[in-house]
Amino acid sequence: MKRTTKAAAALLTAVLATACAQGSATRDTGTAPDGKVTLRYFTFSAAPDHVADLDTIVAAFEKENPRIDVVVETAPFADYFTKLQTSIAGNTAPDTFELNYENFVTYASAGSLLDLGTAAAGDDYQPSVYAAESLKAFTHGGKQFALPASFSTVVLFYNKSLFDAAGLPAPTADWTWAEEKAAAAKLTDKKKGVYGDFQPVQFFEFYKTLKQAGGEFLTADGKKTAFNSPEGVKAATWLVDKVGNTMPTEAEIGGTADYDTNLFKSGKLAMWHNGIWQFAGMADAPFEWDVVVEPGDQTKASAVFHNAIAASATTKHPAEAWAWSRFLTSSQTAATTRIKASWELPPISDQATLAGYLDNTAKPANRQAVFDSLKSIALPPVIARQQEMQDAMTEELSNAAAGRKSVQQALTDAAATIDGLLG
Repeated sequence: MKRTTKAAAALLTAVLATACAQGSATRDTGTAPDGKVTLRYFTFSAAPDHVADLDTIVAAFEKENPRIDVVVETAPFADYFTKLQTSIAGNTAPDTFELNYENFVTYASAGSLLDLGTAAAGDDYQPSVYAAESLKAFTHGGKQFALPASFSTVVLFYNKSLFDAAGLPAPTADWTWAEEKAAAAKLTDKKKGVYGDFQPVQFFEFYKTLKQAGGEFLTADGKKTAFNSPEGVKAATWLVDKVGNTMPTEAEIGGTADYDTNLFKSGKLAMWHNGIWQFAGMADAPFEWDVVVEPGDQTKASAVFHNAIAASATTKHPAEAWAWSRFLTSSQTAATTRIKASWELPPISDQATLAGYLDNTAKPANRQAVFDSLKSIALPPVIARQQEMQDAMTEELSNAAAGRKSVQQALTDAAATIDGLLG
């Protein structure tokens, strides 16, 4: 969940709008002399664990659509949106690409996305194949600018072997922050390099813990921040107080990529707040582990993330882009491939297909927690200047975690900055 740079984020909307105004005169049409179309697809969620799964879906699509060749391009999330906006600005945008819910509004507002409703004209498309709320999430101004491709939730991973060795009962769905804190303290052994807990001190964790504490990030009308409150202080303190006590400090992490992933997989981390996209990568962990719905404070609240497939407004192949987007997001092949591989979950309405996720015998055993976490959802706040808001919140939380500011001062400063973005 790393972000693009603040400078790049500040320019994003202007860059995208300018690129769309310039058109795509310099782009290759991607059509061979024999009429075969090459369609580029750019994704962040497939690599490194699910490239083969995506290849399976591509092969099935190309078999049904022999006139279309799909060329897959990948980038890690940390670099993805910088590369995407650069390609759009340079009139070399991929025909289709992945977007997350948080960034969708910016791209749709800038005119960078193809109206898929127009592209679907004459097709036998049935919107009811998707979960209604997932489909609605990717509309803008009454138009369908992307199709929902997957959703995932954040849960509490735990190393059952560490709990057993310490003689502690495993976490349950009834746990609160108090139980988590007490267990983390008992499981931390810094001399052995073992930590009791890891929860990133950042925007994505703050808005969720704020909800768990009974607070709100924005006012009901979305025009002002609301997190500089007693509930906000409680949520930020919950995150910040772990640092240096039951989880490593910023200095100890040292900017190491995937530090928390490697710590958990090495058996040195007892509890880990992370998403179900980690299931495949943890399948071969050499110890017993499982998941539960995250503990709450005043209430339960689980983060739910949606990804979608959009097409470039400048693609030379809107019909083919639509066909690929539809197949990748709603075909039986795509849905079953995702479920079998634990590659997040398809946002489809077919409950019989989704039930296959629970029948998967791969770890974790408690896959029901994924669906249970949907009972109390905390959606991320979304504004036009999304990336700047996320960066500002994370920066101030980091200041508090490092002791450069008090929690109250960090929230006050974050609120001032983000109110400016809303103005």
